[in-house]
Amino acid sequence: MEKMKYPYGAKQPQFDRRYLQMAKIWAKNSYCKRRQVGALIVKERMIISDGYNGTPAGFENVCEDESGKTKPYVLHAEANAITKVAKSSNSSEGATLYVTSSPCMECSKLIIQAGIRRVVYCDEYHNLDGVELLKRAGIEVVKIEINEIESF
Repeated sequence: MEKMKYPYGAKQPQFDRRYLQMAKIWAKNSYCKRRQVGALIVKERMIISDGYNGTPAGFENVCEDESGKTKPYVLHAEANAITKVAKSSNSSEGATLYVTSSPCMECSKLIIQAGIRRVVYCDEYHNLDGVELLKRAGIEVVKIEINEIESF
């Protein structure tokens, strides 16, 4: 079990930073103006899914309304990554989610149901209810500070 949770052994913290840096780069694919968020799901040393925040497939790539508020149907990066892996032949059971922003409550419920065992993030969402729910579910949550220079 520990080998699955920490497949890189003593080098796990280094790989956590690198995957989080990759998630920050992936966030740049988002069309959202207010906040760009990226996510990677990694299992057994392989990236099995990725996602960034944006509108559902087939919708215009505009995340904010005329007043600058995020449209209610915009998907979070975590939700995009989880639904993408659900459409594949992969399983997220026991995986680690790397996401640039701490998960909200709704995404945390999806993370729990997807069987993800670790969540690593760098920026905090406006409230930490989602993080608290993950911890309550026994999911390891790790916050890593990453500065802008380091992420490129």
